[in-house]
Amino acid sequence: MRDHILGTLYGLAIGDAMGMPSELWSRRKVKSYFGTIETFLDGPESNDVAKNFSKGQYTDDTTQALLVLDALIEQQFQPDEQTIASKLIEWANNIHAFDNNILGPSSKAALLAVKNGEDPSSITATAETNGAAMRIAPIGCLFNTNQTSALIDYVWRISKVTHASDVAIAGAAMIAGAVSAAIEQKSWDEVMSYVMKVYDESLSYGADTFSASLKERLKLGITYAEKYADDEEAFAAHIYDVIGCGVLTSESVPAALSIAYYAKTVKNCALLCANIGGDTDTIGAMATAICGAKQGFSKIEDDFIKQINESNPVNLNHYADHLLQSRKKLHGGH
Repeated sequence: MRDHILGTLYGLAIGDAMGMPSELWSRRKVKSYFGTIETFLDGPESNDVAKNFSKGQYTDDTTQALLVLDALIEQQFQPDEQTIASKLIEWANNIHAFDNNILGPSSKAALLAVKNGEDPSSITATAETNGAAMRIAPIGCLFNTNQTSALIDYVWRISKVTHASDVAIAGAAMIAGAVSAAIEQKSWDEVMSYVMKVYDESLSYGADTFSASLKERLKLGITYAEKYADDEEAFAAHIYDVIGCGVLTSESVPAALSIAYYAKTVKNCALLCANIGGDTDTIGAMATAICGAKQGFSKIEDDFIKQINESNPVNLNHYADHLLQSRKKLHGGH
């Protein structure tokens, strides 16, 4: 179990770091500038979002996931909105995220409101971007798949700090649910089936929106995965053109889930996400975390692990240990 929890964390970091250089560039621009991304790269000077990152560094997706875990560790894994907000605001202040293009629009607006002593609920209720989903993957490590309601409620309590719309909560719950099923070594079809169950149950949470159905988009993504099983270029083009790879939860979450289902391994997934265009680091973080959960840390390429360890000043083993202990203590996991 610990191997698969650690695999989740490294998958998250690897997908995020691999997708960093091409973040928020169109598929056409990614191809024209990079050709094909085949390994970790520095952020290009011409990419305003990525230019301050060097190869193997993960971005705010992984950083926020670990900050959420820091807040949970501090509170014995009882989600506390104020503690989570404080950790995120302290980090944002330290790196001048409110003044630079680092935070997503919903998180930035919500955290600024909290920082200024204002009620963020009007912002969080309409937040349809992927900030909740991008940082949630490790939470799936805490739950068995027979604890669906508990998982969704936990995701809600963590996410509503910045995202409290039905689509944002459902998308985050789907990513956490996919990790939960993957670490139990369910088949890929069983993982996706469970994710759809999680989606159906999670829609009662959060403020009502008129977003497209994540479940229906995921079904479409799975049909593309099956149809283009031997043609990765065609599969990626259909995900980008039809499902979408933008920052909205309704695009990036079904895209990430479809890609994980298609790629299956950490390496294949991270590279596919980095080259697909759009919100490459976030889609990479979500999708590759799921692949890491299923594959396990011990089967991830040594050079990928080495690069993440060398480029980031964080010990992921520390977080894996806390997640494993809390899984056992909180929910009777094994």
